[in-house]
Amino acid sequence: MNIVIVDDHPLVRQGLSAMISLEADIKLVGEASNGADAVNLILAAKPEVALIDLRLNDASGLDVIRTCKEKVSFCKYVILTSSVDSEDFRRAGELGVEGYVLKEAFPEEILAAIRVVSRGRKYYDPGLVDSMMNRGGDPLLGHLSSREREILTVLGEGLTNREIAQKLIISENTVKKHVSQVLAKLELSDRTQAALYARNISLRYGMAAG
Repeated sequence: MNIVIVDDHPLVRQGLSAMISLEADIKLVGEASNGADAVNLILAAKPEVALIDLRLNDASGLDVIRTCKEKVSFCKYVILTSSVDSEDFRRAGELGVEGYVLKEAFPEEILAAIRVVSRGRKYYDPGLVDSMMNRGGDPLLGHLSSREREILTVLGEGLTNREIAQKLIISENTVKKHVSQVLAKLELSDRTQAALYARNISLRYGMAAG
């Protein structure tokens, strides 16, 4: 797939470029460091995925996405940010942003986000989901481990156990164990209820899983 990078920090662009260069299925077709150049790049290159910094020096990454979505509708957009602000998350959801990744994420997590959104699914950084769930108001959420919260999130995406195992790089048996623990701790009867529960949390911040 073709991808572009938009970030105003040269070292960040360099790091992302180096990471992508090692992947046979991902081709970097351009970089931009400001809002105007980003729009021109996306309109010209027509990438399948655009990895965009939330806060550029001269613009918001969300404004870039809003402009480009009208003209390059097939492109998938992944926000890269250090912000866990729920308002940023909500605005991204309103725009239909497909991915939201924290800059502290490991390279394999960023690559996973790129591949997941390219296949038409949403990807939310586990650290961000953790933060949102902590604000969710349900005390039962506090009983879940980080991995169990991650499992809950992907249940909200409607994934099967096999798909969850592939996405999180764990065995199906491990997935089944975590799903059972999530259901028990949240006092839910089945995975359908868990999926609805996860979606309701996401909807509070404007980003339904799907």
